[in-house]
Amino acid sequence: MSQEEAIKYIPQRPPFVMIDKVTKADDTISQTNFTVREGHMFVDKGFFTEPGLVENMAQTAGGGIGYRAQMEGRPVTIGYIGALKNLKVKELPQVGDTIVTEIRYMQRVMNVHLVIGNVYLDGKEIASCEFRIFEKKD
Repeated sequence: MSQEEAIKYIPQRPPFVMIDKVTKADDTISQTNFTVREGHMFVDKGFFTEPGLVENMAQTAGGGIGYRAQMEGRPVTIGYIGALKNLKVKELPQVGDTIVTEIRYMQRVMNVHLVIGNVYLDGKEIASCEFRIFEKKD
């Protein structure tokens, strides 16, 4: 799946897209890939910054939710990050690096998803956090 296909599952549009491919999306896990590119709005001095990593995790969660919605014939909804907790950034990826991001859906209460996100570079965890995603309902 290309970035053009992946953006069908999230409300964001370029240049604010931080996923290239949804590689897994089920009831418990979403996974994406993203290659850090020169000139991206969250690249500073050759490194993808902390806010970019957080947004990448949020878009991975949203991409999984959006993918499942599309498979069930429902429209993609808008989500908002809330209650970010325990953010740990061990390393920042550089331009040209491809990160793999995995979101585990821990709990859902009405329109709030409690998730844990992990970002990997070459199989090594470089960032993690817990957060809530508030899904806007029409």
